[in-house]
Amino acid sequence: MFRLDYNGRAAFHDVNVIAYPSAFLYLKCCVLDTNLLYSFSPPAGAAGVLVGHPFDTVKVRLQVQSAQKPLYRGTFHCFQSIIRQESAFGLYKGIGSPMMGLTFINAIVFGVQGNTMRYLGKDTPTNQFLAGAAAGAIQSVICCPMELAKTRMQMQGTGEKKSRHKVYKNSLDCLARIYRREGLAGVNRGMVSTLVRETPGFGVYFLAYDLLTAALGCEPEDPYMIPKLLCAGGMSGIASWLSTYPVDVIKSRLQADGAGGAYRYGGIADCVRQSVRQEGWRVFTRGLTSTLLRAFPVNAATFATVTLVLMYARGEDAAAATAADCEPAPAQHHLQPQAQAQPSSL
Repeated sequence: MFRLDYNGRAAFHDVNVIAYPSAFLYLKCCVLDTNLLYSFSPPAGAAGVLVGHPFDTVKVRLQVQSAQKPLYRGTFHCFQSIIRQESAFGLYKGIGSPMMGLTFINAIVFGVQGNTMRYLGKDTPTNQFLAGAAAGAIQSVICCPMELAKTRMQMQGTGEKKSRHKVYKNSLDCLARIYRREGLAGVNRGMVSTLVRETPGFGVYFLAYDLLTAALGCEPEDPYMIPKLLCAGGMSGIASWLSTYPVDVIKSRLQADGAGGAYRYGGIADCVRQSVRQEGWRVFTRGLTSTLLRAFPVNAATFATVTLVLMYARGEDAAAATAADCEPAPAQHHLQPQAQAQPSSL
C-alpha cells in the first residue's frame, strides 16, 4: 500500500509499515493518481493478513488462555496443537474481519497522517510521531470492533476440528449478535485499551521508521533499497509492538471476556489486577514471541506485493518517463519559449 505524504508524494504504507518520504522507489519526485494509490491497498494488505494471521491467532490464544488450566506451553506448541486439533484452517479463524477492515483502516491511516503532516508543516521526527499518533487514534474507531470480532472468532471452537457449539457463523454475524445482546457498548468493548495501544504505537512506528530509513540511507538509486526498507519496516514494527504490548494483552482479555456468557473482568483496572495477582507480571509478555515473529513476514509480504503490483501497473516505460520528468531541465536562456521541452504530466 501507499500513502501520500504531506507534499502529495507517494510513499509506502501498511498498517504497520509507513515509509519515510525520502525512501521511494523511482517515485521520489512524482505524484501518483489517487485511484492508482488506492488500488495498491487491497493486494498488499491482503498479503500481510494472509501471512500474519496465523501468528496473530497463536498470540491471542496464548494471551487469553486460563492460567489454572493452560492448553499451550508456548508459541510452537500452540502452533502444533492448533494444526493437530483444528487443522491448518484453525490458524485462520477470524480472518474475515481484518480482510474486510483493512481497506478502511489503511485509508484512514494514510489520510489522517498525511493531513496531519500537512497541518504541522515540517517533516521532522517529532511530527512523524504526532501524525502517526493521530492516525492511530482515529483508526481505532474501525479497529476496535474489527478486532473484537476477530478475537471472538479465533477463540471459538478451541481444540475442536468441527465446532459442536458454534455461536458465531462469521465475523459479521458475531458483531450482529453482540450488538443485539449488548448494544453499541458491546460492539466497542475494549475501545479504551485499543486507543491506549494504537495512539502511541503508531507514533512509535512512524518515528522508528523515520529514523531507520534515514540511518540506512534508503534512496531510489540504492540497489539495496528494498531490503533496507524491509529491514526498517520489520524493526519499526517490533519497536511499535514492544512499546504497547502489555496493553494489547489486556485488550485481548477484555474482548474475549464474555464469549461464553459470563463476564470475568469489570474493566481495564480489574483485568490488570486479576491478571497480575494470578499470573504475575510475566502475564504481560504472553504471546510476545509470536507477535515479534509476525512483524517481519507481514512487512516483507506487504512490501513485496506493493513492488510487484507497482511494476506491473506502471511498466518500465512509465518508470522511464517518470524518471525523465523528475530530472530538472537545463537552463537555456537563449531558447524561445516555443522551443523549450514541456514536461509530460502524470
